[in-house]
Amino acid sequence: MRIHTAVIPAAGLGTRFLPFTKAVPKELAPVVDRPTIHYVVQEALASGMDHIAIVVSPGKEALQEYFKPSAAIDHLLRTRAMDAVAHELQEMNERLTFSYPVQERQLGLGHAVLCAREAVGGEPFAVILPDDLLVGDEPVLAQMLRAWQRSPGNFVAVEEVPKSRISAYGVVELAPNGEIDSRTYRLQGVVEKPPADTAPSNLGIVGRYILMPEVFDSLAETRPGAIGEIQLTDGIARCMAYHPLYAYRYQAVRYDCGTPLGLLRASLEMALARPDTAAEVREWRKGT
Repeated sequence: MRIHTAVIPAAGLGTRFLPFTKAVPKELAPVVDRPTIHYVVQEALASGMDHIAIVVSPGKEALQEYFKPSAAIDHLLRTRAMDAVAHELQEMNERLTFSYPVQERQLGLGHAVLCAREAVGGEPFAVILPDDLLVGDEPVLAQMLRAWQRSPGNFVAVEEVPKSRISAYGVVELAPNGEIDSRTYRLQGVVEKPPADTAPSNLGIVGRYILMPEVFDSLAETRPGAIGEIQLTDGIARCMAYHPLYAYRYQAVRYDCGTPLGLLRASLEMALARPDTAAEVREWRKGT
């Protein structure tokens, strides 16, 4: 089987970035010189996706505008010797199709994914959260897809989380003798934001998923929790009746771009890693 579609939930209000997000979608906030959503679409493309379903809310038309082909912008980039950026945009436009399901009400991540049901169809699909920027030698989604081909089912990406922060994550519960290989584990459950003392492991779920289409039925049957939201982890847990659930411990550096300081850290560290910007950043740091 091959997975064609990556769902990118981008309907959130971005309250941590107000007043910026009063006019601009949070997903268009830049890391160095490209918005966060640009990087995750690149990851999907590099992992073999050919359809991107960006779940939006009313007022986020700028996301559609960003990925719309523009001959004028292409010409401007090339006349300014910005051929690499022009090529990235051209490659996205030529190799990807985009759709924009609308989430009319903010009812949680699980509901946002459910809104993409028609765009996905009856096939397995990926979910990428644009707040989580994962940088490594190989795209994390490509790493997960390789594991998924060996052991089809529902997959969640995980990382080790300090005990002091574990209550902010969905946390996986490993099955007895569930180790498939050094990075893939069979699970017997997931718990959303458990107290640190009762968390079933120190492995927290990070924003990459590979899901079987039956998860849509599970999400449709999932009732909102205490804060009135439908949790994606609850829908995935219900789907264990149909498919096995695995955790994949990925190889990459994670930047949490869901907060202003996290976005700033990502920009500084990624600028230091780029040959065209590293020297300028080092000079700036000397001056401070």
